[in-house]
Amino acid sequence: MLVVIETISLFIQPMALAVRLTANITAGHLLIHLIGAATLALISVSPPAAVAAFIVLILLTILEFAVALIQAYVFTLLVSLYLHDNT
Repeated sequence: MLVVIETISLFIQPMALAVRLTANITAGHLLIHLIGAATLALISVSPPAAVAAFIVLILLTILEFAVALIQAYVFTLLVSLYLHDNT
């Protein structure tokens, strides 16, 4: 029975890592898309608000780049740990 549990654990670890990575990427892209659409909608209504939204969009893009670097590091670290534990 222990062999079955360990085998299931070995298959679930990479899937959990993939789901976590996908959720983080999707959340960032969705937020950038929503703020970008708001910026475009505000251009004709209120140019100062559109400029403010664009500045927020630029800052969010920088934050998303930093998150991508951290995600790449965490992904690599966890894959390395998973492989080290299983060899």
